Amino acid sequence: MTTSTINPMGLDGFEFLEFCAPEKGVLESAFERMGFSPIARHRSKDVQLWRQGNINFIANYEPKSPAAYFAAEHGPSACGMAFRVKNAAKAYDLALERGAEPAEVPTGPMELRLPAIRGIGGSLIYLIDRHAHGLTIYDIDFIYEAGAELHPPGAGFTEIDHLTHNLYNGRIAHWEDFYSRIFDFRELRQFDVTGEYSGLNTKVMVAPDGKIRIPLNEEGGADGKGQIAEYLRAYNGEGIQHIALASNDLYSSLDKLAKLDLAFAPPPPDTYYEQLDTRLPGHGEPVADLRKRGILVDGTTGGGDPRLLMQIFSRLMIGPVFFEFIQRKGDEGFGEGNIEALFRSIEEDQRQREVQADSQD
Repeated sequence: MTTSTINPMGLDGFEFLEFCAPEKGVLESAFERMGFSPIARHRSKDVQLWRQGNINFIANYEPKSPAAYFAAEHGPSACGMAFRVKNAAKAYDLALERGAEPAEVPTGPMELRLPAIRGIGGSLIYLIDRHAHGLTIYDIDFIYEAGAELHPPGAGFTEIDHLTHNLYNGRIAHWEDFYSRIFDFRELRQFDVTGEYSGLNTKVMVAPDGKIRIPLNEEGGADGKGQIAEYLRAYNGEGIQHIALASNDLYSSLDKLAKLDLAFAPPPPDTYYEQLDTRLPGHGEPVADLRKRGILVDGTTGGGDPRLLMQIFSRLMIGPVFFEFIQRKGDEGFGEGNIEALFRSIEEDQRQREVQADSQD
């Protein structure tokens, strides 16, 4: 079987994530607290490029653009994502042939046309390729800030590991079909978790390149009080819920984030760390350092070297969107063993916000 048959769209990871907001300030503050730097601005639009390592975030404030209309409906949010492809024009034609909805992206004189289709919640999925002589869209459509470092190390995050979609109940099958039909994604794994008063049904979809991973989430409970139901209300629909950024040294990255005053989700209870050696014997991580930073650990340790996933989550940062900070040490899971601890943390965060809201009434 040839590579083109396995991956006919030529997918090769995330190129960028696009964010929007009705007013400036929220996006910039969030990006800065995660170690991103503004390195370029669009030649003709109110659009900025923020970068850390190989991660590109776009802040789009251009009036009367898809991002502006998206912000008016959803508030501060992630309004688009770009998939890197081998040939954008061919990938776009194939996407339309497979039933994707085309999306118009306004283009000015001497600017690149960025082909895009409609994705989750009306957001855009851009199809981006490299140009002659290795030029990128940023080299052509953007002006770099004087003296800007092209790949600032920031807090040490190097790539987007995955991002999730929060869906209305009964919609996983629809989006599973969308990603498999248009992009040849396949199901990587499926799991269900029950929290204190909410649940989570998840199906993880992965692209043929193995670099683009999108867990699809539905509320597991029926009482409408859980984190996904809260997201759907706050966001006014389905959309991107959290974004995972990968580091090769999570301890160091989190220490840098702490200095940038990033607020993390409430840590797991002490019993989590007291039981860690029993749950993952021989994991080899310093428990005191894990506890100090609130890092969750999942994976397997039997039959040889430990294969671990280390992760921690921020509080809500851009509307109802939060971020995950992750390091993979051989484990390719999504922290299923930690999901219940995450649920407890998120639910505690919900309770704290409800208490604060009640005290202000």
